[in-house]
Amino acid sequence: MAVKNRLHRSELAVPGSNKRMLEKAPDSGADVVFLDLEDAVAPDDKEQARANIIEALNAYDWSKCAVSIRMNGLDTHYAYRDLVEVVEACGDKLDTILIPKVGSASDVYFVATMLSQIEAYKGFKPINIHVLIETAMGIANVEEIAKSCPERMEAMVFGVADYAASVRARTTQIGGANPDYGMLTDPDESGARAYHWGDQWHFAIARMAAACRAYGLRPIDGPFGDFSDPEGYKVAARRAAALGCEGKWAIHPSQVALANEVFTPTEKEVNRARRILVEMEKAAKEGKGAVSLDGRLIDAASIRMAENVVRQIEQIEARKS
Repeated sequence: MAVKNRLHRSELAVPGSNKRMLEKAPDSGADVVFLDLEDAVAPDDKEQARANIIEALNAYDWSKCAVSIRMNGLDTHYAYRDLVEVVEACGDKLDTILIPKVGSASDVYFVATMLSQIEAYKGFKPINIHVLIETAMGIANVEEIAKSCPERMEAMVFGVADYAASVRARTTQIGGANPDYGMLTDPDESGARAYHWGDQWHFAIARMAAACRAYGLRPIDGPFGDFSDPEGYKVAARRAAALGCEGKWAIHPSQVALANEVFTPTEKEVNRARRILVEMEKAAKEGKGAVSLDGRLIDAASIRMAENVVRQIEQIEARKS
């Protein structure tokens, strides 16, 4: 079965055409670094980008992070060469393959079949897959995609920019708020009405997260385009975390620490989670199904939520050590 407990708090995008960024990537502090062959690389640079990635994977120490490549879309003629050239040359250095614009389970099966053949030929261990849900078709088929290929599937990422284009959303921002997406309150006594912005991407992220949880995958939020706005990034990341996501893309190195901060449980959260487990253990011994902690009801569902927090912080601490 695929690795299901890898940390994905931060996924740093690194263009395969930028040798300087490739050199710095292993020490970025990101949980996952994906070396990009797709959108960040111009068509004329695709072949050189593959060569740069192969050189970087073989030259640098990647033990501080998980490593992925974002291959080109299956609707392009670059895709099969990405797999053949990069995976054959250094598949033993890769943790996952990131497939863009996945629209159906057949996309996953195609890549999985290619990987199986390369791995058998080269004697490599199986490489995991995580996918980008970034089209209307991908959202429509998200459950089918999530349950495909459980021996390789690890995570799903919401790709907000291509999704916006796919559904023809009226926005040109990447991952930010949209002032046109809001509601007016009813008039108050003076006739004044307040305007509240909404979250344009709530439905798509929530649906993807539910599909991931149903089939044991990690839901990850995608890019936030304005890397000069750290507060905006953190708000978007907190929204994603509230909906069940475990991490977020970083399209700039400065966003890595922000993602790690948001998706790491706070000391207060960890302490409360551990207290819940202690109190519920006491309650079980006394034959009680629910008890009060700090004036709030806790029950069996509280145990599951607390266990999630404790498992995550233990995983983070183990990685640090």
